[in-house]
Amino acid sequence: MTVWLINGISGAGKTTTARSLAKRLPKAAHVEGDLVQDLIVAGGVWPGQEPGDEAIRQIHLCIRNQCALARAFEHEGFVTVIDYVIVNRARVEEYKSQLGGCEVHLVTLAPGVDVALERDALRDKQVAGFWTHLDAEIRRELLGTGLWIDNALLGVDEVVDHILVAGESSRV
Repeated sequence: MTVWLINGISGAGKTTTARSLAKRLPKAAHVEGDLVQDLIVAGGVWPGQEPGDEAIRQIHLCIRNQCALARAFEHEGFVTVIDYVIVNRARVEEYKSQLGGCEVHLVTLAPGVDVALERDALRDKQVAGFWTHLDAEIRRELLGTGLWIDNALLGVDEVVDHILVAGESSRV
C-alpha cells in the first residue's frame, strides 16, 4: 500500500493539500499530524516547547501514532495521506521504518516564508511566525529528497494534479 507524507512549514498548505489529495484517490484517509498531537490533553509538550527532551519524545510518539493509524487504514485497503512538518532525513527514515512494507512518498510544499506568513495570517490560529526558521532547515536537509513543489502561485487543485502526475518521483 501507499502512504503519502505531505511536508512543509506552517502556512505551506500541507493540510489543505493532503485532504484534497486524499479526496482525489479512490480509497484514502487523511491523518493530520497536529490533530494526533492534540490527542494529548494533559502533559502535552509541543515541538519547540520546554522541556526539550519531552517535546522530542512526543514528536516521536506523534509519528508512531500517525503510522499506527496509517497501518490500520492500510490493513483495510486505504491509502493514507499524512501531513506533518518533517525537518530532516532522519524523520523520513523514522516514517519509513514505522511503515515498513508500504510505498512511502514525500511531497514538500515550498511556497517560501513570505507566502506562508501571508496564508497563515488568514487563518483562525496564526502559528507560522514561530516556525519560519524551519524553512531553511528543511531545504538544507531534504532538498532533492522526494517531490518538491513551489506552490506559491498554484491553487490546491494544481498542486494535487502535479503530485498525481509526478507521483513516482516522490517515492523515498
